[in-house]
Amino acid sequence: MSFIADKQTLDDLGLLGKYNTSSIFSLFNQVHTRGGEKLLDAMFQHPFTDADKINSRSAAFGYFRDHPAVFPFDEQLLSRLEAYLEEGSGGSLPLVFWQVSRKKLMEVAVKEDTYRLQLEGINTCIHVLKGCAGLLSQLEREGQDKGTPWENWAKAVQGIIKDKRLTEVLAEQGVVKRSLLQVARLHYLFVHVFHNVLKNVLELTYEIDVYLTVSGIAREKNFSYATALPQLKNTLVAKGLRHPRVEKAVPNAIAFNGASNVLFLTGANMAGKSTLMKATGIMLYLAHMGFPVAADELQFSVLDGIYSSVNVPDDLNRGYSHFYAEVLRVKKVAEEVDAEKHLFVIFDELFKGTNVKDAYDATLAVTGAFTAFSDCFFIISTHIFEVGEELKAQGDRIQFEFLPTVMEGAVPRYTYTLQKGITEDRQGMIIIENEGILDML
Repeated sequence: MSFIADKQTLDDLGLLGKYNTSSIFSLFNQVHTRGGEKLLDAMFQHPFTDADKINSRSAAFGYFRDHPAVFPFDEQLLSRLEAYLEEGSGGSLPLVFWQVSRKKLMEVAVKEDTYRLQLEGINTCIHVLKGCAGLLSQLEREGQDKGTPWENWAKAVQGIIKDKRLTEVLAEQGVVKRSLLQVARLHYLFVHVFHNVLKNVLELTYEIDVYLTVSGIAREKNFSYATALPQLKNTLVAKGLRHPRVEKAVPNAIAFNGASNVLFLTGANMAGKSTLMKATGIMLYLAHMGFPVAADELQFSVLDGIYSSVNVPDDLNRGYSHFYAEVLRVKKVAEEVDAEKHLFVIFDELFKGTNVKDAYDATLAVTGAFTAFSDCFFIISTHIFEVGEELKAQGDRIQFEFLPTVMEGAVPRYTYTLQKGITEDRQGMIIIENEGILDML
């Protein structure tokens, strides 16, 4: 089963986007190779819904966090090798010698550059194999390769660099002139004998690129690795949660379980509600990828997906108002939770597109109804704090927390630290007055 996160959710949380420099993908997209970038993109597109797979990938990143190494390749080098290997496989050494001889003859006769390009491909392959040998030496200093995330890569590399036919070539230093027969023999070995093994080494090298890069970012930013639990555990506990894109972010703790599955969040404008909710969604999405998360600790039962409603747009083409778009979003979530899916749901300022009376009634009814779906967890924020008082009478499945505002004279200061309870803070007019808008008018 695929992890559920629709376009609205991906956009709300700013998860994807190679060319969006503020996206979470861009945060981790510091890989050295195009192949590594493709693999990173595939990981972002396909989070896991299996606890064992999540923990296995998480352990792999954790290994490289504790055993860092320098990635010895750049994009151009590996791209040249990939292009060289595309010449194909199959054929005998005599046939290869004839083909190489013909290219050499054409170089002399009509200045054709195919022979030169073939030499460059051979030298590139040798350069990459020497780099692999150096990286292997770095990793082996940390102990045996058995049971490590680079075990398969090591076996593939060793299968080539320890071959007696290449021992002398890989020991060469500086520029080496080769005879026509030597060129043909090396081309035969690389493009025919070792073709599939070299392709495998390339793919596994891209994987090493992602492992080293992501774990290095986690080490630099002090991210941690989550522990995924079976879905039946139905729990989520996070400590030191923060937004990965916010420098010096204030950490918070949240917790959910089947008996307490709704967090009712209040706070003034700019108090940090939206950032906290986005941070939680991002954390859970990355955790299902097996990636490091911006938290001190996270244990979570595997979910089927995440839905958010933070920036729901109207739809002029369909004639949908902002409020109706919100209603349709709530309906979509209701259908999904009613289908017995295990979801994490974020509603930022539920029903803000309508009048206060309707918003009050709808927020009260919908929030109360969500408590019955104990396999799902919800964060619902609102400025209509009066709803909270009535919700308190409906039982203890709802947690009430707020982000406070401290007034220093006429200037609000925000702590960004969750506190238990409901706040009546409303600083909208104070902010408007502080900006001098009324004086302008």
